[in-house]
Amino acid sequence: MANAFFSDLLATISERGRTLLRRGDGADIKQDADGLIELCGALLSGRGEASGTALAREVLDIYQELDAAGRRAFFDGLVRDFGPDRERLSKAIEKWRAKPSDEDASALHFASEPRRQELIRRLNRAPGGTGDLVNMRADLLGMMKGHADLAALDRDVSHLLSSWFNRGFLVLRRIDWSTPANILEKIIRYEAVHEISDWDDLRRRLDPVDRRCYAFFHPAMVDEPLIFVEVALTETIPGAIQPLLAVDRQHLPIARARTAVFYSISNTQRGLGGISFGSFLIKQVVEELRRELPKLDTFVTLSPVPGFMQWVKQDKDLPLTDEDREVLKRLDDPKWFENPETTTLLRAVIEPLAAHYFLKARTPKGRLIDSVARFHLGNGARLERINWLGDLSPKGLRESAGVMVNYLYRLDDIEKNHEAYANDGEVVASSAVKKLLKGEGRRLLDMRLS
Repeated sequence: MANAFFSDLLATISERGRTLLRRGDGADIKQDADGLIELCGALLSGRGEASGTALAREVLDIYQELDAAGRRAFFDGLVRDFGPDRERLSKAIEKWRAKPSDEDASALHFASEPRRQELIRRLNRAPGGTGDLVNMRADLLGMMKGHADLAALDRDVSHLLSSWFNRGFLVLRRIDWSTPANILEKIIRYEAVHEISDWDDLRRRLDPVDRRCYAFFHPAMVDEPLIFVEVALTETIPGAIQPLLAVDRQHLPIARARTAVFYSISNTQRGLGGISFGSFLIKQVVEELRRELPKLDTFVTLSPVPGFMQWVKQDKDLPLTDEDREVLKRLDDPKWFENPETTTLLRAVIEPLAAHYFLKARTPKGRLIDSVARFHLGNGARLERINWLGDLSPKGLRESAGVMVNYLYRLDDIEKNHEAYANDGEVVASSAVKKLLKGEGRRLLDMRLS
């Protein structure tokens, strides 16, 4: 209620200020990129608080009316005209060189700051400004490819967003069937891992006693979940997603729950890309669950492998024999997973290949290929298990030949695992996964066939 009242008050002040601005200027504001750049210059010129807030709102409203070409021209203008004050910076450099001191270092720091950073701060004061700036960065990210000149602008925007969206400002809220409908509708829309088909499907994920959902919110975007995680409470570690999402599944009595399964984590704001708070979400949800259910002793994901099949199709240096490559051609049959002989043959090839994908394969820059793996391993999880036919949905079959994995969050090992991955690039994995890499999994399957 307090947030809503304050937002309404700001909006009223802003609207009155905009009316006064129009009367005072005596001229219509140009509704194009050039006019917008002029308004930004006026916003930085040092108006009073009320008129500055109104002008910031005007800038954001006009931006939203621009087409893609106009927005690109606006971004170009911010890069061109709103960098550091070069004269001020030169004087600060000369003073520092003449006689370095802490005071001069501070002056040099502030002199080197691009003017657009202060512009972005002032835009953020407008009612709804934070959300508009997040959306503006989403537009910027969409224009970055092939345009290195926009990188400086993105650094400035992301630098400020990282400060405004640090963990200290985020609020964890449980999402359940009593959550307001406008937020529930966004959970349906933003779900990025396992599509929610309708309201009944959503209720099956939120309402049963053995299901949980949590999201981070920001005080300036009170009705916008920034990231959310769906949790299944189970007795043991699951190896497939379909039983967890089945319409007719049996609900687990809460007293029998020993495992919390994070089976879907969705970021909702493209404009916050690269600003990580997912690790904080998992850790805080673990704390919430342990307080509520002290008997829980295992915290694990059931994760997709979205880049696996793309890697299989594009990488020419795979550890495969000619015979293996012939077996892989069976994936061309849309119903391959319904044939027991085919699934057995494919499993003997794909499981070791998946182990190689996680433990050995890297991008040209030396990073793990899979973004989900980078996220969980970077947060201190252990690659616990590769699950054959874990996801038989069309998306799962297309992206990973049905493979899913479990990442285990063992609380005593999180920090050690994180350091191993961050410092040495080591993928901490269970012996079961490592055996697949060595070919032991293949030999076991050969024994079954003989």
